[in-house]
Amino acid sequence: MLTEGKLVRDRIPQIIRADGAEPEVYVADPAEYRERLRAKLREEVAEYMEADETTAPEELADILEVAFALAADHGVDPAQLEKIRASKAQERGGFAERIVWTGNR
Repeated sequence: MLTEGKLVRDRIPQIIRADGAEPEVYVADPAEYRERLRAKLREEVAEYMEADETTAPEELADILEVAFALAADHGVDPAQLEKIRASKAQERGGFAERIVWTGNR
């Protein structure tokens, strides 16, 4: 269970220093990093769910950044991730047709 701190983007400590403060930070070990990435994904999805039409694209970009970091943590680069996505879309389709399933007869 994570109790203190939160995973932040790599340049945040530098930005805090530029604003005249000294951040307290440490580098997470691999297990904590993955756990914090998962928590960050939940946080970013929640922010997207609360976003309006203007801020939604920014929140989606944040989700994508976390997804890329999680993929890298699993040993998958963005090109490989896109290949997996495209393969699933080819096999099962995407979501462009807005189909809603309500069960079987």
